[in-house]
Amino acid sequence: MAIDLTYKSAIITGATGLLGNNLVREALAQGIQVKAIVRNIEKAKAQFGNLENLELIQSDMNEIDQLGLHFKNIDVVFHTAAYFRDSYKGGEHWDVLYNTNVIGTQKLIQTAYENGVRNMIHVSSIATLAPIKDKPITENMLRKEDEADDYYKSKILSDKAVLEFTEANKDFKVSFVLPGWMHGPGDMGPTSAAQLVGDFLANKIPAIPPGEFSLVDARDVAKICLYAAQKGENLGRYIAAGRPINMETLLQKLEKISGVKAPTMKAPILLLRIMAFFSEIGAKYFNKPALVSNSSLNLLLREQGVINFDQSKTKNTFDFEFRPMDETLKDEINWLRGRN
Repeated sequence: MAIDLTYKSAIITGATGLLGNNLVREALAQGIQVKAIVRNIEKAKAQFGNLENLELIQSDMNEIDQLGLHFKNIDVVFHTAAYFRDSYKGGEHWDVLYNTNVIGTQKLIQTAYENGVRNMIHVSSIATLAPIKDKPITENMLRKEDEADDYYKSKILSDKAVLEFTEANKDFKVSFVLPGWMHGPGDMGPTSAAQLVGDFLANKIPAIPPGEFSLVDARDVAKICLYAAQKGENLGRYIAAGRPINMETLLQKLEKISGVKAPTMKAPILLLRIMAFFSEIGAKYFNKPALVSNSSLNLLLREQGVINFDQSKTKNTFDFEFRPMDETLKDEINWLRGRN
């Protein structure tokens, strides 16, 4: 269904990511001229093919301030780029997290403003919200920095950088979109989502790990971003968390859709701790990402029993309903299998 949009040109950062590439395709489908910021232009060409009304610009968040002329005559910037994947695979990543997610965002917003842009959608995260057991999480329940791991902290500081800029520049409109755990087709990274589903399809998950999530289709998040640029309030925060699910139920759904048998035994926490310990040692000496890390395990354990997001503001503001989870997983599995 077409979205009645008044803006006709956009810049999208992180355009080859799971959200970014789905947002590019959705924006083009709505008749928007898109400039896509990508780190590797050859990979982007292979990913997007010959899509019309799409211009690829090679850069990264550390160099975004050198692209001033590209922001001329742009109606809206969609900022989806973020560094996150390796921060859950062992090792220290704070410098890269801070430089990309915080300093990079500052450079982006300043460059956009200096070149006439007055509307931005900042893709934040539900990581910036503080869960409370047995209480729905709203967009106003903000997480404190000292209660966050490094990735969560970088997203909190990124949001603060945007707020500080808008305080000093009242004519700059920004709306925040806060996605949950994104799944769906087009996950070239891969993110942890496609990694999990791919490992499942390859029978590489011998036991049920801990974890409870709010799973959302990246295509739904892309549409919410487009709606937010049109109808979102200045400084409005819109949760796009999708639907809650625990790991056991997710693996059962994957079994039903794919025909691959799901594990039935739950992984002992002590065993996972031991695996994380040795996996991180191996990663340090062999320069490979840890298959299980303490940071990712702590995240899984910390969020159990508190995943309950109140998305009424998003649904009511945009008259939006998230698609069924089975549809998302089916399309994700078909896409992964299509890539063998």
